[in-house]
Amino acid sequence: MTYAKNNDFFKGRGAQVNTHNRFLKDRYVDEHIEGIDELYYENERTIYQDTHPRKIVSTSDSPDLGFNQSINPYQGCEHGCVYCYARNSHEYWGFSAGLDFERRILIKRNAPELLEKHLNKKNYVPEIIMLSGNTDCYQPIERKLQITRGLLKVLLRYRHPVSIITKNSLILRDTDLLKELAALNLVHVNITITSLKEEIRQQLEPRTVTAAGRLRVIQNLRKQNIPVSLMIAPVIPGLTSEEIPAILSAAVDAGVQDAGFTMLRLNGAIGDIFKDWAYKTYPDRADKILNLVAATHGGQINDSQWGRRMRGEGNIAESIHRLFKISKRKFLPNAGLTPFDYSLFRPAKGKQLDLF
Repeated sequence: MTYAKNNDFFKGRGAQVNTHNRFLKDRYVDEHIEGIDELYYENERTIYQDTHPRKIVSTSDSPDLGFNQSINPYQGCEHGCVYCYARNSHEYWGFSAGLDFERRILIKRNAPELLEKHLNKKNYVPEIIMLSGNTDCYQPIERKLQITRGLLKVLLRYRHPVSIITKNSLILRDTDLLKELAALNLVHVNITITSLKEEIRQQLEPRTVTAAGRLRVIQNLRKQNIPVSLMIAPVIPGLTSEEIPAILSAAVDAGVQDAGFTMLRLNGAIGDIFKDWAYKTYPDRADKILNLVAATHGGQINDSQWGRRMRGEGNIAESIHRLFKISKRKFLPNAGLTPFDYSLFRPAKGKQLDLF
């Protein structure tokens, strides 16, 4: 791994290391701090690279997820959330799950066109599509490229249900489309809040909107009758777990109609990234945090077992589940979103597809 020089932070970045890509034979090593190694300590600007996929809809059979189809218009994410499970997928592209994940962003400009082709497949049966299952579809570059907005236009045209998860206020730009989708019961929006404490948010999710900003997003969407759910994700034992009642209460005041949460798990390279971050950010609490994370996953900080990996296990995980249930029962006793309407779906039926 390459580490931030003299343990100084790369400002505006979550990961402070570039972990080794397990698919690569060679690796960078830290031998001469005064020499060429300094090249790897620079906080480089974000680089955007076009890709040309042949399909855009990914499928998954994971029983942990509430969806089978997802679209990721971007690979990598400039939000820089230290804990992000999507970091490992960046290794498939030849990059590190660390700093590279947040400063090497891959772009799929043809995503709307590919989505339209997908929806016109013979015998296609509509089922929920998640934006995004991996990285945030409203990360900063979306303001310029508007790929996500293009996807929403296609989904609205075809009357296809979509669920969106984000932590960026940029989603408000697309209120016009979301309002139309909501009127047809074709959209659910999920807003993620990990912590209400700004100091933690800045270190944990450096390029995201503040918690206060996300609460305003919820308020603005609900004013337009757009269904909104809260995701407290991930819950980090010993760091953010005690905030569950406060987060849920604030989100309910803002208008959310449902809520869920997931436990932190640190699979693959994310374990090294998070450990490095924890010891640099909270040196007095790092051991406690990591031990509590391990206690929720059978003594290990990672867990790949379906049905357990996002819920955790053991006494610590059970106490967090109990705290969430009590808080939800108190603040959101009538939780639930209006079901999707799949009957409205209308494929092209042999007509020429729209040109992009």
